[in-house]
Amino acid sequence: MSGRKVVVGMSGGVDSSVAAYLLKEQGYEVTGVTMQIWQDMPDTLQEEEGGCCGLRAAEDARRVANAIGIPHYVMNFKQEFREKVMDYFTAEYLRGRTPNPCIACNRYVKWESLLKKSLALGADYIATGHYARVERLETGRYAIRNSVTAAKDQTYALYNLTQEQLAHTKMPVGEFTKDQIREIAEKLGLAVAHKKDSQEICFIPDHDYAGFIDRECGGCVPPPGNFVSPQGEILGKHRGITHYTVGQRKHLGIALGFPVFVTKIRPATNEVVLGTDAEVYADRLYANQLNFMALPDFTDGMELVAKIRYYHAGSPCVVRRTGEDEICCEFKEPVRAVTPGQAVVLYTGDYVAGGGTITGC
Repeated sequence: MSGRKVVVGMSGGVDSSVAAYLLKEQGYEVTGVTMQIWQDMPDTLQEEEGGCCGLRAAEDARRVANAIGIPHYVMNFKQEFREKVMDYFTAEYLRGRTPNPCIACNRYVKWESLLKKSLALGADYIATGHYARVERLETGRYAIRNSVTAAKDQTYALYNLTQEQLAHTKMPVGEFTKDQIREIAEKLGLAVAHKKDSQEICFIPDHDYAGFIDRECGGCVPPPGNFVSPQGEILGKHRGITHYTVGQRKHLGIALGFPVFVTKIRPATNEVVLGTDAEVYADRLYANQLNFMALPDFTDGMELVAKIRYYHAGSPCVVRRTGEDEICCEFKEPVRAVTPGQAVVLYTGDYVAGGGTITGC
């Protein structure tokens, strides 16, 4: 059946399970694939965390595939995941930045690696259970559109996909709410109907980022250094820059008699800058490593809506071109905790216009 073969990335969760079912109902020839990217997590932690990349996930996906009548395979992408996600995560923290590993995983593992292998095996598309929609615009460009439910919208983490990747992508779950997806799974009698969502960072189940980086580096992490004020006054000692992120207030281990927040991290001098809540806000940011989606480029002076983190509601801004691969977003109202290493994703209406990696403010 020409043009109707689709490989669905099945994580063992309810969203990707229902995505596979929906595509089969639409007449596609569906094959389920679970990506083996992190298998060293103990079974007890997999059970507790509901992880999307362990052995339990593969078993859940296999059971779903059998239930809906599609073939299922496990493909090994451990090397790609280590290089493009885990090593990147560690390197960014050592630079005093706060990375988003899900964005890197989407672009370079779930799409670049899986799509390449799927096309080589004769598939026409890959599909996922993301709450987003892929549309081809009148201009001929492909773009990610917001899902029908703002509560689960996942477009922010997908901004870095290429036009070629989008042309070969299906996201059927974006037309439904989470409750509707669970209802479909219930009617099908799928055991994953009420499985909890996987954690944010699957390869750090204990949420101890600094501990993970320490283990990855063999103990060669930045040493303790100084907390300083924005004016350079030494305020106390910090545990090492990998323990902190911009906007952080809790677990600083310092008491100054008033609330303080991390406003900057300076790896060159091993300093963590602390300031008041007002000093966490910025009226602009700079970003590079740009990717364009609904728009072929950003025109100087263009007005768009920017999201600077996954749960940010979005703020209107004016985009200025400051370099061949750099933009400045000037906000109409100051935004809180502009964080180097995170993504700024720009929207035009319901569509992702493009975005980039925040370098500073």
